[in-house]
Amino acid sequence: MKIWLVDAFTNKAFKGNPAGIFLVEQFPDATTMQTVAAEMNWSETAFVTQKAEHHFHIRWFSPKDEAPLCGHATLAAAHILWQQGRVQADFITFDSLGGLLTAERHADGWIYLNFPSRKIESCPLPDLLYEALGELTVQSVYKDDLLYVVVLREMQDVVDLKPNLSLIEQIDCRAVAVTAFAEKPYDFTSRYFAPKVGIPEDPVCGSAHCRLTPFWAERLNKNSLLAYQASPRGGVLKLNLMGDRVLIGGQATTVCQGELLVKIS
Repeated sequence: MKIWLVDAFTNKAFKGNPAGIFLVEQFPDATTMQTVAAEMNWSETAFVTQKAEHHFHIRWFSPKDEAPLCGHATLAAAHILWQQGRVQADFITFDSLGGLLTAERHADGWIYLNFPSRKIESCPLPDLLYEALGELTVQSVYKDDLLYVVVLREMQDVVDLKPNLSLIEQIDCRAVAVTAFAEKPYDFTSRYFAPKVGIPEDPVCGSAHCRLTPFWAERLNKNSLLAYQASPRGGVLKLNLMGDRVLIGGQATTVCQGELLVKIS
């Protein structure tokens, strides 16, 4: 079984967010896929099966669990399907736990994912999260059923943040995103921490931008946005809010390919 390592949301190797991609005839059992993902130890490893022409089923696994939605590994999977000649058209449909998703390839090499928009609600700042962030100046806090979104004062606060991951791991949520208004050419910046599921920091998180895009679109009064995820690896996302959907644009580059030598079923 072949595996590809793809850096997503970047056009440079060793930047962006690495994802492992397996193209399989049928999914192994969930325990096996989880074991393989833990062995790979990237923020997400995706398994992809083909259902029909240009139509696939994708599942994503962090080192500790099956993810409900993942942008960068979907981008990476679409990149590999085109690179390996598995799809000739410029449009791919994915079935997933996150619903029906699509990827569209543009002539300039950018790939645009069509993902659901997620609403976040204002909430109090938990004491544990305040302590985990090192008592930074917090402008506001929001959440949904999976993560907290913390708005900081300025971009440099996001860049310089050194959170206490052991405290974040104790908070009752899957992950914590921090964000702030950004310096040009970007509209906003963010970082994303999910130690509870084996991801100390996700270098570039597409699914977080399902929340961040409508949030910043409303505040900046614009639906087309350019975002920078300010992790040490860094990554760029072109975003467009379209009602209850978000277009997430990114680039990808294949770093290596290999073969899993252990037989799995």
